[in-house]
Amino acid sequence: MPPPPLLLLLLLLLLASSPAVLADVPPSNKLVFILAGQSNMAGRGGVVANRWDGLVPSDCAPSPALLRLSPDLRWEQAHEPLHQGIDAPNHAVGVGPGMSFANALLRSGRAGAPVVGLVPCAVGGTRMAEWVKGTDLYAEMLRRARVAVETGGRIGALLWYQGESDTVRWSDATEYGRRMTMLLRDLRADLGMPHLLVIQVGLASGLGQYTQVVREAQKGIKLRNVRFVDAMGLPLQDGHLHLSTQAQVQLGHMLAQSYLNYGHAHSQTPKPWWLQIMLLCCFVFL
Repeated sequence: MPPPPLLLLLLLLLLASSPAVLADVPPSNKLVFILAGQSNMAGRGGVVANRWDGLVPSDCAPSPALLRLSPDLRWEQAHEPLHQGIDAPNHAVGVGPGMSFANALLRSGRAGAPVVGLVPCAVGGTRMAEWVKGTDLYAEMLRRARVAVETGGRIGALLWYQGESDTVRWSDATEYGRRMTMLLRDLRADLGMPHLLVIQVGLASGLGQYTQVVREAQKGIKLRNVRFVDAMGLPLQDGHLHLSTQAQVQLGHMLAQSYLNYGHAHSQTPKPWWLQIMLLCCFVFL
């Protein structure tokens, strides 16, 4: 006996509500990643005496399938230095983790989109208090993320590397976890992406004596879909603060592996109650 029309309708609604449609933003031809934080995300690989040496590793080579959102909000082919024009004008920008991350993702064949779009937002020397909602940095990051979506992008994750400046003062270090949690909750709400994947990089260095306090705060974030990639132990080119070029390449690979392991978490988001009822009815009556 054929199923009643109502059940056929339920089945059609179920199929229409596949993970691709239930994702926080519609699918498109660009898989977008927001890159935010401070200098080690912006990239200081190859920068000596505030000048970049211009050396680009093969893992960071440009590709027609790799774009960046420019300072004037236009998609263009991405190339090193990725944060040129985004970081503060007085900061020399070099190799960061973004290009090696995106190239590793494309080489894996598991990106799920033909084009990867990078949205650089990092600014060197910034504290967490300068990134929370209500600040200029937060507003600019949100604006750029929204433009990326409006121009055909689907956000895959926020890549976050920040905290060195919060190791100087005890008050900043002890507030780090609370401020980071607030930042992520606000950004998810403002983007309409409650399950946005966040991959944060554990500090490899710090400007002050409270690096371990900030690292413990990073590890202690209790929100769902927040992953931790540890940069501790990667070589520092100045022996103090900034990752070397090869360390940035390695970090990009580590971030890519983390995304490939967990990056489709949003597609496994629990279905809404009405869809669960429809699914139950289908199993009962068919």
